[in-house]
Amino acid sequence: MRKGEMTRAAILDVALQLASRDGLEGLTIGVLADRMNMSKSGVFAHFGSREDLQMEVIKLYHQRFEQEVFYPSIQEPRGLPRLEAMYERWVKRVSVEIASGCIYISGAVEYDDRPGPIREQLVAMVQAWQSALLRGVQQSIDSGDLKAGTDAQQLVYEMYGLILALHHDARFLRIPGAIERARRGFERLIENYRNPNQGG
Repeated sequence: MRKGEMTRAAILDVALQLASRDGLEGLTIGVLADRMNMSKSGVFAHFGSREDLQMEVIKLYHQRFEQEVFYPSIQEPRGLPRLEAMYERWVKRVSVEIASGCIYISGAVEYDDRPGPIREQLVAMVQAWQSALLRGVQQSIDSGDLKAGTDAQQLVYEMYGLILALHHDARFLRIPGAIERARRGFERLIENYRNPNQGG
């Protein structure tokens, strides 16, 4: 990378840390310039506006989410092994975000009733992940791992509910053992939908 690209990447990395902690609305050029020991104009040289910066932060977050959760999971065999890998890597990612914060969740709170490009970007990325989960569930049904009558959208909804509860209990209420509860909840969920004739 050229020097300008390296500086831009470094700014984005710090911006992602700040947005994870303080929310996208808490991300300002001034705070970022202070953290980077740069002038505001120096930061603006890499991003045309605060909104451009926020958009790039969202894209970086999504890219890292895919690299840590999605891409390794799809190396697993289609069906339940892949779906279980997606959920387990998701939980691991959340366990790190207990300290740092999740942009998808904080962004949903900040932008749930605020139309505009940032909300649209957040919605598109969350929907992309939900679609990936939906494919994982459908493949698990098609492979015979889950019951033929399984409502794929309902199962994804319940998986999402477990993750949101994990964030709430671990990050907000600071309840010990929340991660293990999220894992046990998923096991019970899968047992409910598992094909009893699997393997025999």
